[in-house]
Amino acid sequence: MNKPNILVVEDDAPVRNLITTTLKAHDYKYITAKNGASAILEASSHNPDIVLLDLGLPDMDGVEIIRKVRGWSSVPIIIVSARSEDQDKVEALDAGADDYLTKPFSIDEFLARLRVALRR
Repeated sequence: MNKPNILVVEDDAPVRNLITTTLKAHDYKYITAKNGASAILEASSHNPDIVLLDLGLPDMDGVEIIRKVRGWSSVPIIIVSARSEDQDKVEALDAGADDYLTKPFSIDEFLARLRVALRR
């Protein structure tokens, strides 16, 4: 069975390292992007099985990335963001995100949400 490939879009190095270390420990393959432009490039060129997307990126808002990716892909997108207001969650989900995980999060919940997305 092929190991799922996950695109991690996160500009905060400690959070990105936590996520990638967790993915590696659980036999997921991953690629990373530190901003929106590279996220779109990586998503289009690597065709990931899941996108983990932070909303607060240095060059563009994550909701804009969701809309761009949704123009050509139905890849599951899980938001991993410190934004916890209902308005932010609703906007991201309405734009096409499949799930929303608020930072800080537990590793167990994070992994469970990945498994759910992969089952779809």
